[in-house]
Amino acid sequence: MAWGLLFPTIAIVAAVVVLPLLAIFWISFKPVTLADLRPPEVIAREDVRGDPLEDAEVVLRYRLRNSSGDKPVESVSLSDTLPGWITDIREGDPRCTVSGRALSCDLGDWEPGQRDELRLTVVPAQGIETVVDARGRTQLADDPEATEPVMRGTADNILTNFDFTTENYADLFAGSDLVEVTWSFSSIGAFIASISQLFDKYEFINTLAITLFYTIFGTFGAILLGLFAAMLLNKSFRGQGILRGLYLFPYVAPIIAVAYTWLVLLDPSSGSVNALLFQMGLIDEPLAFFGTRPWALISVTVFAMWGYFPLSFLFILARMQSIDTSMYEAAEMDGASPFQQFWYLSLPQLMGILSVLFLLRFIWTFNKFDDIFLLTGGASGTRTLTVSVYDEAFAAANIGAGAAVAVVVFLFLLGFSFLFFKYLSREEGL
Repeated sequence: MAWGLLFPTIAIVAAVVVLPLLAIFWISFKPVTLADLRPPEVIAREDVRGDPLEDAEVVLRYRLRNSSGDKPVESVSLSDTLPGWITDIREGDPRCTVSGRALSCDLGDWEPGQRDELRLTVVPAQGIETVVDARGRTQLADDPEATEPVMRGTADNILTNFDFTTENYADLFAGSDLVEVTWSFSSIGAFIASISQLFDKYEFINTLAITLFYTIFGTFGAILLGLFAAMLLNKSFRGQGILRGLYLFPYVAPIIAVAYTWLVLLDPSSGSVNALLFQMGLIDEPLAFFGTRPWALISVTVFAMWGYFPLSFLFILARMQSIDTSMYEAAEMDGASPFQQFWYLSLPQLMGILSVLFLLRFIWTFNKFDDIFLLTGGASGTRTLTVSVYDEAFAAANIGAGAAVAVVVFLFLLGFSFLFFKYLSREEGL
């Protein structure tokens, strides 16, 4: 009975989560492009050459083509229902037979990209019934173009066959040989230069490093800002409710409007931030915050901190207000400073919610796509793994490569979640 009650939930989870995940794994091992999403088939377009209401003879024409440019289609056949106003067929195609109003054509095997045309010269009846459409145009009541011909055929579908390849992963992790990277440990600067050289030679390592920088600093920054805001608003004062509402603005505002506002504010030629820095004497020339390295990565990271700290603020403030205030009164009587009260009383009480926030924000920030795409499009050193998924799957039309990057993202987050629950969550009692 218990399993029976759980079955609807299990089925929904499998349909919504598991099946798409399995599909991504499947596609990641196939050289699938956008053109392969539609299986190879022969497409038919039907039209009438002539006017059945006036001409003694008209031609029913079927224009056919193989939708695939590199896959053949075997055993192609066409079937259609002829209009009732046809009284005789003067000339037909030898590959087609007519039985009553049923048209059947055996077209054999088709080469990739093959095109052909079927023509039937027919005699229309007198007094054909017509109708007037919504635009006031006269049309045939039995319009042959109103029904699509049925095409059948068999073709190898790259999405469903059992031919697999590891080329997508090989291309993902491809790079120059490690021996080409000159490592130097003579100084910290030389070692950093060696790391930069490694990043330049290995695109995946560079993308992963950018993703980790954006995720780690964006996560910690959002949590620290939320903690600071919660501490400010944990006391009762006039206007507290209004200020709490204003603190939620970055999280509830439409992301496209907020991103555009940031682009305007940080514009190097007309942005108010550059103008303010000029007046303060901090810069000598405009800074392209979203157009140069490393400012672009720093800017999108700061944007992530600012945009998502309200979630941390809400959770932390709710936990703070549930802490017994008698502990603080006793600590104050014992001479504890505000910092000591926070470090020894508040922080241990908040570690549970901070751990949950860190897990959620890390996963969400690691998967974040729209922020970077709207601000920089992944240019100027801000190409994260999720942006790589979009670039490979849609910009380059390589669905298989995009799926491979998505699988790497999933495995990375799965490993992070495993380590989090195995070690950190035990310490915090989660």
